[in-house]
Amino acid sequence: MGEMIELGVNIDHVATLRQARQANEPDPVWAAALAQLGGASGITVHLREDRRHIQDRDVRILRETVTVKLNLEMACTPEITHIACEVRPDQATLVPEKRLEITTEGGLDCVAPVNCQRVSETIRALHDAQIAVSLFLDPDIRQIEMAKELGADAVEIHTGAYANALTQSRRNQEVVSIIEAGKRIVDLGMSLHAGHGLTYHNLSPIVRIPGMHELNIGHSIMARAIMIGLQNAVREMRELINQTV
Repeated sequence: MGEMIELGVNIDHVATLRQARQANEPDPVWAAALAQLGGASGITVHLREDRRHIQDRDVRILRETVTVKLNLEMACTPEITHIACEVRPDQATLVPEKRLEITTEGGLDCVAPVNCQRVSETIRALHDAQIAVSLFLDPDIRQIEMAKELGADAVEIHTGAYANALTQSRRNQEVVSIIEAGKRIVDLGMSLHAGHGLTYHNLSPIVRIPGMHELNIGHSIMARAIMIGLQNAVREMRELINQTV
C-alpha cells in the first residue's frame, strides 16, 4: 500500500461529555494519551467559537503533552487564529462553522469572494507561525484548485456525502468523486486527507484511494470506546487501516 496512512483521532466527544456536566472529567488530555497508546498518528480537536466541547485550556495542555501530530480544527476568525498562532499546533484544519449545527455540515467554501479573503488572511497568519494548513473541502475541483492558489498545504476531503449515502450505487458515485478530487489534490502537490462520518464499516474504500495520507475519525472510535475502551478502539481502527489494501 506504500506509505502508512496516518490516523488522526478526534477527541472532541470526550470534552462534550465533560461539558454536559460542567465537570472536570472525562479529560480529553487523558484521552489523547490513550489514543496515542492505541496507535494514533495524530490528535484532532476543534476549538469552536462557542466552546461547546474543547476549551482553550485543553488545547494548551495538549500542545504540551501530545507527542504525535496535533491538528487543530478551526473557523477562520481572528480570535481563534490568534489562539492557534500562540499555541502552534502542528497543523490547522480550516472548517466552516455554524452555531446551530450538531457537527460540521459540509466543506469550507473558499471560492466565494466573501470567504476567499478571510481564508487567505488566515492561511498567511498560520504560515507565519510555522503551522501547516489543511482546508476541509467537499470533493469539488474548483474548491481544490482555489485551495492551492490560497497556499494550502493539504486538503481534507469531506466524506459526509459518502458516509450518508443510502444505496450502494450512490456510495460508489461518491467514492469516484473522492478519487477524482484526491488525484487533483496530489497532482497540485498538496497532501490528501479525508474525514467525516467514517466508521469501522465504511472505511475500506476510502483507505484504498490512491495518495491517501491522513484520515481523521472521531465519533465512530468514541462510540466503540464506550464499550471496549479508547486504547482498544483506536488499536482496532489502526489495524483495520493497516490491513486494508
